[in-house]
Amino acid sequence: MVSSTASDETEPAVNSPIRQEDLKPFERRALLELKVKLEEAILKNQLLKPRGGQNNDKRNSRVVAHPYSPENDEKCLMSPRTNEAPNCYDFKLWEVPLQPSRGHESTDVILLKFLNAREFKVSDALDMIRDTLIWREEFGADEILNEEGLDLPELEKVTFMNGKDRSGQPVCYNMYGAFKDKELYMSTLGDEEKREKFVRWRVRCMEKGIRQLSFKSGEAESILQVIDLKDCLSHSMKEFRTTTKKVVSILQDNYPEFVSKNIFLNASFRSYAYHALFSHFTSTRSKSKFIFVRPNQITKTLLKYIAPEDIPIQYGGFKREDDKEFSNENGKVSEVSVRAGCIETLEFYIAKVIGPYFANNLT
Repeated sequence: MVSSTASDETEPAVNSPIRQEDLKPFERRALLELKVKLEEAILKNQLLKPRGGQNNDKRNSRVVAHPYSPENDEKCLMSPRTNEAPNCYDFKLWEVPLQPSRGHESTDVILLKFLNAREFKVSDALDMIRDTLIWREEFGADEILNEEGLDLPELEKVTFMNGKDRSGQPVCYNMYGAFKDKELYMSTLGDEEKREKFVRWRVRCMEKGIRQLSFKSGEAESILQVIDLKDCLSHSMKEFRTTTKKVVSILQDNYPEFVSKNIFLNASFRSYAYHALFSHFTSTRSKSKFIFVRPNQITKTLLKYIAPEDIPIQYGGFKREDDKEFSNENGKVSEVSVRAGCIETLEFYIAKVIGPYFANNLT
């Protein structure tokens, strides 16, 4: 398998995981301050209290955690035990302990996600942690992977994980054009109950993707998201747009820095215009996460972030379903840069040929 690419353009650096040694001094100070405040809030049983010291008996009774003990090292359980004041609580997010003094290797990685999402404003990051814990309890996010009724095989081709990018991050594909099938559209989004189920299913997809992350410094800490906009911007898809907006809001509020890039394929001029109109309200970091790609630039753009053997064939790559001839198990794709108007000789090493044929794939 050979992939030829133009050599007159410089490819952007693949999004790199957060490395603590690369933090700027003010970022290190913010991380330390957040750890101190978080430790204090946990020890004083104040992490989940409403902001500003307001009293809200309903919230307090729902989201106070069982005390942590080495003999009962389980996930954070929320229950109404407001009268107890143990020395330590076992708060976790995605199975990572939040209490800094426990010394877990992934705690700083999680805290840096919240700090990055709030531009290293410590109080805002702490509030976001609090809100995320509360939302996860109320939504049931910790149990959603085992929730009955969310195995929806008809949606397996709508949102799915498929391979990794060049830096080892999982790639999530969103093929919302599948909803042009009226039967699928109505069975998924036809009424409020179905739309709520779709929201829970989409959050479950996110949780599945997160299970592929290591949360170790320097390793894959986020997901590359590819969204194909083909056939999904019809005026008749009002329910889809409303439901998707709700999903995006949930993911933005409760999954900070879990998506390294959003690559929108088959983007229309309207998509470009909408993004340009509102992009000045977002930070430079946020702007860099959105990439809009016209149909004639899809393969070229994806190759900057994903190796050709991991790009689905419909997007100009080599990855096919159940492909025995050109699978990753048979080796990586060889990439050769050829300047426009030039001729390049390609040599193929053949260790063994079985039968009268030799197969190759050149794109």
